[in-house]
Amino acid sequence: MTASKHTNVAYKFAEADGVRVFYREAGAPDAPVLLLLHGFPSSSHQFRDLIPLLADKYRIIAPDLPGFGFTDVPAERNYVYTFDAIGKTIGDFVDVLGLKRYAMYFFDYGAPTGLRLALAHPERVTAIISQNGNAYLEGLGDAWAPIRNYWAEKTAENRQVINDAILHLEGTRWQYVEGVSNPDDIAPEAYFLDALLLERPGNKDIQLDLFYDYQNNLTLYPAFQQFFRDTKVPTLAIWGKGDPFFIPPGAEAFKRDNPNAVVELLDTGHFALETHVEHIAHRIVEVLGHAIK
Repeated sequence: MTASKHTNVAYKFAEADGVRVFYREAGAPDAPVLLLLHGFPSSSHQFRDLIPLLADKYRIIAPDLPGFGFTDVPAERNYVYTFDAIGKTIGDFVDVLGLKRYAMYFFDYGAPTGLRLALAHPERVTAIISQNGNAYLEGLGDAWAPIRNYWAEKTAENRQVINDAILHLEGTRWQYVEGVSNPDDIAPEAYFLDALLLERPGNKDIQLDLFYDYQNNLTLYPAFQQFFRDTKVPTLAIWGKGDPFFIPPGAEAFKRDNPNAVVELLDTGHFALETHVEHIAHRIVEVLGHAIK
């Protein structure tokens, strides 16, 4: 699968929930919608190579979540950075754009965001692509250990441990290259952009607040799993098997609740699109093309 030479990607903003949401859009306005939801510490930039591969078949909508990328949260909004809040903002964003039916590709933080949308409006979801987007306890890898310590004891010391381990350029680069057979395959502009945006005033505190709040996603896992059982929505769980955060048992678990789930493990890490974008695009069309309409 190759990108169209004439793919036009528009870079837009929409006002939703008091937030100026930045998003990328491509494809015909009347095509089936594919909503792309990114993860930490990235933005819709992580889909830069995927969008042209799919824009001839789908209307692609890829927002930056609040606290990430180029989405602007005004100070007077007094935004509280939790996953419930992010889910509400993206839910309002979807409504502002008038999206009544869509497939979702979610990764990392995009999973608890997208699955909140699914719980609110299960009738809208035509298909799911989970690329290292977790909904099962067994999917949490050992890399969560310092964050689990923070959940257990919300101390300044535990907060600082996470800051020192992850919230800098080398920590961001590690997330991109860990589990990848050849780290030279990873384009450096991806992790440099992510790291640069983390350095904006106040952003590291936002990320640390979200790390602490992530535990509340675990309490919703049973509801997410019930959604899979109730809807049996066509699903492709396509994961980098070397991801230290979201490990292969989390992908395999989708089959437990959904007989329509297809699971595929790739020889790569957390950011699988950096090494396997053409393969993933091909598999989306091959596995879910019948459902995304």
